[in-house]
Parts: sequence; structure tokens; C-alpha cells
Amino acid sequence: MGFILPDAADVDSPLKFDELQVLRAQYEKEGYYVGVQTKFNYAWGLIKSSTRNEQQEGVRLLSDIFRNAPERRRECLYYLALGNYKLGNYAEARRYNDLLLDHEPANLQASSLRGLIDDKVAKEGLMGVAILSGVAIAAGVVGGMLFKGARRR
Repeated sequence: MGFILPDAADVDSPLKFDELQVLRAQYEKEGYYVGVQTKFNYAWGLIKSSTRNEQQEGVRLLSDIFRNAPERRRECLYYLALGNYKLGNYAEARRYNDLLLDHEPANLQASSLRGLIDDKVAKEGLMGVAILSGVAIAAGVVGGMLFKGARRR
């Protein structure tokens, strides 16, 4: 319970190149025996990146911590939710966030993130419906033109 979680907006504030390099150098220096905190810090820095490959690597590192460090699972749930949210993996983001909320229903950061995820899903769902509607209308127009052309012959 003693962890202070960042607001969801923090995920959109990338580290400066030099700051990420410091985390990367420490991670690489520790090599095979990398500590959980070092890996965690580097993973969070990667998730905050503007580069999708780095974000994916950050989620992969956090998943590894989640599997292998039971004492960090609660903290990892939120960061995995944030990472997947940033990557656009909203179902995964919701799954991790809901697991956290199951254990901590009053968690304000997780509740806020739930709202952001729901908003993105609704927005993208509406965009999908609009795109499908546009395709259906275009198909109808083309079909109508073809049908009219076939009747004239």
C-alpha cells in the first residue's frame, strides 16, 4: 500500500534522452544479475518513450517483473495498465487495471485510468462505426451505379 503511483498523464511525458541513457547504462551494467528496481526504473523510462519499440520493451520488462517478483505485482499492475494503454492495447490495459481495482477499489489513479481507457474505447468504437458506415455508403453508391449501368444495356 505504500507505493505512490503516477498519474496517467505522466506516461505521456518522455524522459530526456540523457535520462533514459542513464537508466539503460545501469540496466546493462548489472547484466544477468540486474536488480528488480533497476529493471523497473528502466521499464518505466521505456514506457514513457515516444518510440513504440521502446514502449513494447518496457511492457515486456514489467511483465517479467510481474511474473518473477511477487512483492512487486501490485505496483506492476498499474504500470502494465499504463503501458498497454499507451500502446493502444485497451483490453490488456483494462484487464491489468481491473485486477488492481479488485484489490484496491479506492485507488484514485487506477479509477482515473479506468475512465481514460473507457473513453478511448468508446471513441475508437465510434470511429470504427463511422468508418464502417462510410464504407457501406460508398459500396451502396458504387453498387447502385453498377446496377444502373447494367440495366441500361
